[in-house]
Amino acid sequence: MSQRKWFAMAAIGRDRPGIVADLSECVYACGCNLEDASMTMLGSEFATLMLVSGTGEDLRDRLYEATKRLEWERHLTVFLRPLQPPSAGAAELFDTGTLSAVGVDKAGIVAGVSRILADHGVLIVDLRGEIRPVAQSGTPLYTLAIRMRVPAAASKARIAADLESVAARLGIEISLDFSRAA
Repeated sequence: MSQRKWFAMAAIGRDRPGIVADLSECVYACGCNLEDASMTMLGSEFATLMLVSGTGEDLRDRLYEATKRLEWERHLTVFLRPLQPPSAGAAELFDTGTLSAVGVDKAGIVAGVSRILADHGVLIVDLRGEIRPVAQSGTPLYTLAIRMRVPAAASKARIAADLESVAARLGIEISLDFSRAA
């Protein structure tokens, strides 16, 4: 029996009904399991990142051919990348956390916040950002929501202080919540 293999599959295309069905049927037809997925709208485009796994010596070739067919027939752009097997126990070394930031939209909010997190070894698990006009004034307001994995040994107070510094520089408000990993 051949060993299980993992692949990251990313796809983007003009939004329309059936994209999720097309992608998940492709994964299923190749004998793969859809282990994890994140799907979203970016303007008028649909985008997804999926973790798929399966077995078989020809699995990479099957997935590659199937995704090329999807590109041609369904007008999607699909990227496929083989991955190393997931490491067991890595999550135990991290606590979980969330961060939210709000402020008048300006360049550098995501860059400033994410650099502080990176400098502290924080892994960003999910990041959502959105610009919306304030109801009465129309001023563009940027909201940022991050789910993260924080090294258990990291100083949460130091992370918070560094984020307060970048918040003051950017004129945004940041809220943090650190909790123990389950």
